[in-house]
Amino acid sequence: MSGFVLAIDQGTTSTRAILFDDKMKVAGTGQQEFAQHYPASGWVEHDPEDIWASVLATVKAALKAAGRTASDVAAVGITNQRETVVIWDKATGKPIHNAIVWQDRRTAPLCRKLKKQGLEKKFTKKTGLLLDPYFSGTKIAWMLDKVKGARKRAEKGELLAGTIDSFLIWRLTGGQVHATDATNASRTLVYNIEKNVWDDELLSILNIPTAILPEVKDCADDFGVTEKSLFGAEMPILGVAGDQHAATIGQACFEPGMMKSTYGTGCFALLNTGTDLVRSRNRLLTTIAYRLNGKTTYALEGSIFIAGAAVQWLRDGIKVIGKAEQSGALAATADPAQAVYLVPAFVGLGAPHWDADARGAIFGLTRNSGPAEFARAALESVAFQTRDLLDAMRKDWKGASAKTVLRVDGGMVASDWTMQRLADILDAPVDRPTILETTALGAAWLAGSKAGVWPKAKEFAKSWALERRFKPEMDAATRGAKLAGWRDAVRRTLSVR
Repeated sequence: MSGFVLAIDQGTTSTRAILFDDKMKVAGTGQQEFAQHYPASGWVEHDPEDIWASVLATVKAALKAAGRTASDVAAVGITNQRETVVIWDKATGKPIHNAIVWQDRRTAPLCRKLKKQGLEKKFTKKTGLLLDPYFSGTKIAWMLDKVKGARKRAEKGELLAGTIDSFLIWRLTGGQVHATDATNASRTLVYNIEKNVWDDELLSILNIPTAILPEVKDCADDFGVTEKSLFGAEMPILGVAGDQHAATIGQACFEPGMMKSTYGTGCFALLNTGTDLVRSRNRLLTTIAYRLNGKTTYALEGSIFIAGAAVQWLRDGIKVIGKAEQSGALAATADPAQAVYLVPAFVGLGAPHWDADARGAIFGLTRNSGPAEFARAALESVAFQTRDLLDAMRKDWKGASAKTVLRVDGGMVASDWTMQRLADILDAPVDRPTILETTALGAAWLAGSKAGVWPKAKEFAKSWALERRFKPEMDAATRGAKLAGWRDAVRRTLSVR
């Protein structure tokens, strides 16, 4: 059997398809951006048809770039932007509304209402999550309530709902399979992560019919085959995981205590806690890291909504850089005497604050503050937020020791300046791997190992290779002063102080 494995990486701003060969090396890629829609303040949507078109185009491009056909592909793995949801017509596959993106804040009033009813503890106990617009359940409830006729159609069994992976599986299999994996299910706010079932009580609270939801499978499982008409041959879909979980796998964080952080549009740090379902006392999330062969591995997660998006803001919002990769070099020229802080709460603050109503702010400006200071503040904000997550993890779980090494991936990690500043602020080593496509690699490994053409977990972990380790160089006094300034800036930014 061919050892080629195709990974579909459906992200927030673009879709990528990567074909890996039998040595787990990249053989061909395709990438396509798609439109972002902002119909109201705090609302973020995608057209599911744009996403579908980008998947078709990038898969074909990756195969062409590698000089291969669908017949050469042993397995397909899918990884996706999490919490983004679609509801579609069961008969036609057509969406009834644009996809509501994970960044969207429109359900904040519903979340506040549920909190006032004293329901957050119930949701957290069962799902490991907090009542925040970030998660999928309230988005589904909103569409059922706001799209004309949707609730009646759902109750009649005419509609299906799911995260992006489910929508793609449905389309790729020609409507034959309605499924998701345990990691994506764990982010919906209606999945019991201890019992590994959709939770009837939580579904009732949000008034979501169970019948519209997908079957929940292991991350490495049989998700059907792609329709022959799409790519010229059937390809088995054998792996699915949400993007941050796939990155955890791609970074080979299989042992308890291992930690990875992905720096893309947002930043998401996951700490493997093994079979230990750790209930956070510091407003982190408890989530499913992955589920293999029916065995669930858990993680503590810290979610930062704005990471690379802060660099996009420098480029597109205030236009102090022309390209994202210029940010590190510009930051390096900043005046060290200026203490400028950016709290990038453009869509609220994530962990450990969970303040949906906070908005971005800049502190410490002087007459001499300019583009370099703005660039440094944007990049440092990512380091400061990561430090907040690591501190919370260490308080929550003894396995997050002071010796924890952070494995990193995502677009921002290409910047040496940013990674060095991250190590300095964390006061911990930061490891950058040779393969930065860890999210796609994780999805590919799930599929390839299930197909029997790629190695099992232990052998796969041995293939992880370090490109560079960044060690802390900042003195304790400077680090302490910077952290004190950051915490003061956050305190001033919170909507409720």
